Amino acid sequence: MKREDKPLRVISSMAPIRIADLGGWTDTWFAKFGRVLNIAVYPMAQVQMRVYRGHVDRPPLTIFAENYGERYTLDSVGGTYDRHPLLEAAIDFMGTPPDLALEIDIFSEAPAGASTGTSAAVSVALIGALDLLSPGRLSPHEVAQAAHRIETERLHQQCGVQDQLASAFGGINFIDIVNYPNAIVSPLRLPEPIAWELESRLSLVFLGQSHSSSKVHERVIADLQDAGPDAKQLRPLRRTPLRARDALYAGDFVALGQAMIDNTEAQHGLHPDLVSASHAAVIEVAKRFDALGWKVNGAGGDGGSVTILGSPQSAANREMLRAITAEVPGTQSIPIHLSPQGLRVWDSPTNSHNDPDLDAQQNRTGWANPLYPSWG
Repeated sequence: MKREDKPLRVISSMAPIRIADLGGWTDTWFAKFGRVLNIAVYPMAQVQMRVYRGHVDRPPLTIFAENYGERYTLDSVGGTYDRHPLLEAAIDFMGTPPDLALEIDIFSEAPAGASTGTSAAVSVALIGALDLLSPGRLSPHEVAQAAHRIETERLHQQCGVQDQLASAFGGINFIDIVNYPNAIVSPLRLPEPIAWELESRLSLVFLGQSHSSSKVHERVIADLQDAGPDAKQLRPLRRTPLRARDALYAGDFVALGQAMIDNTEAQHGLHPDLVSASHAAVIEVAKRFDALGWKVNGAGGDGGSVTILGSPQSAANREMLRAITAEVPGTQSIPIHLSPQGLRVWDSPTNSHNDPDLDAQQNRTGWANPLYPSWG
């Protein structure tokens, strides 16, 4: 390998997805205030970024969207997001050093459109990798804030705040949205036996088709906007996170399961189509195997996934998942594990050792982080 082909740095990052987002819909601009409890889990979104010296023969930016099998180059992003808008908007927002070239690989183990905050996890992981190039470091809350701003301000999408916070912080979090988009994150520190038992009982069932925004969601948003933040439909959604938090601290899985069920019923109360026929079919099988609870992930609607809190019988829970995938067409069980950590960013080893040029690049202070424009 020629000297100029060796990367100056290889930066890696990972961020978890989230499940069981009790209180979802109350973390939005039209709700204005609310509460969410969610659980960060593996599988992860992963980013690896190779950093090179800029050269006339090397494109300034190469993106490999591995899940789509698509590799392409860009001279700049400049506010035009054509191929993969979320990725390009994040790069544009964070900025890149003018004298470096970046090759960025992005991969998610979670299926797209599962209503588990996968896009937020990808955005958080990418922001974390780009942030490591800057002269300062963003806190988890600041990374989440940046990811949320990218979706709402750059891409003009409907977006609550909970997904980005779950990916950035990891663990189990009680999120108090005091005045959208401002939120206070309180991590739940559970005794290990309770956390292990919770992990052993949780299952994620993907319906086999991507969730996408629809006219149903637009109608729900319009109704809630007209009703205002004190809309009666939002009240039960603000209560279930409190109940779930208290149940987890008490190790009361029956109470936790009931909070999940009541939250799903409250989603259904926003609009019947938010709990689809496929969701209902999965839930019916879960009931047959004495599952304690279920939560339609995300906003609900077509596609997406369901989180199930199983019974105390591990063998019965495994049989339940086999029955779901056999009886409900297109479904698949996605293996999950609790992710106590959120965003992780590190320098991966390269083939270069004791390289003064590399050391100089790793201590750059030449351009500003977008959240701290006074730097540099």
